[in-house]
Amino acid sequence: MKKLLTILLFAPLMAFAAGATLHLDAAPDRSNDIPALQRGAKTFVNYCLNCHSASYMRYNRLHDLGLSDAQIKDNLMFTADKVGELMRTAMQRDEARIWFGAPPPDLTLIARARASEFGSGADWLYTYLRTFYRDDARPTGWNNVVFANVGMPHVFWELQGEQVMVDHKLTLAKPGKLTAQEYDEMVADLVGYLKYMGEPVSEFRKNLGVIVLIALSVLFVFAYALKREFWKDIH
Repeated sequence: MKKLLTILLFAPLMAFAAGATLHLDAAPDRSNDIPALQRGAKTFVNYCLNCHSASYMRYNRLHDLGLSDAQIKDNLMFTADKVGELMRTAMQRDEARIWFGAPPPDLTLIARARASEFGSGADWLYTYLRTFYRDDARPTGWNNVVFANVGMPHVFWELQGEQVMVDHKLTLAKPGKLTAQEYDEMVADLVGYLKYMGEPVSEFRKNLGVIVLIALSVLFVFAYALKREFWKDIH
């Protein structure tokens, strides 16, 4: 009994120590790169939206990325009829549970969710999407370095190629359609878009915060001058 209590007591510390060894590659910042976010949205719709929904995100939010209704309808809408609709997937949850063991998670807030676990959701996603490798022991034939025994197959394998694990290191066994640099750039664009979906007004919020601080600084000067004028005869 004492041994069980000891294990339960130190389990969180053991989990923290195990997680601390996870190396994450830094994701390139795409926050202010509108063309990159547009490319990321295209990749998301063509590859991710087949299984994963983004049910808190509407297509018309892509107006913020400089896209018109016509561009959205012609290039990005395959599961909806109106630009005001949510980005849902056509896959049924019960079917997904049979195919993958569990329904694929909604990706609207995935970057923020991973940030709460690993400090940087963008870094986690960037590393995750680049570290799939062949594993015949898995039902899908794929495994992942940062998400061991993941149920998701490597949807970008034709683009990246096939990696294998050799002496605990990833090695490219079969090249894909893209070079390593091109694939990393594509993943960076996609991760940038996933991060954008989690908080589309993030950049506006930051810019507004700077404006508010400047305005408060100006008001402080006037407030201080007014205070001195009121109290000059008392002191």
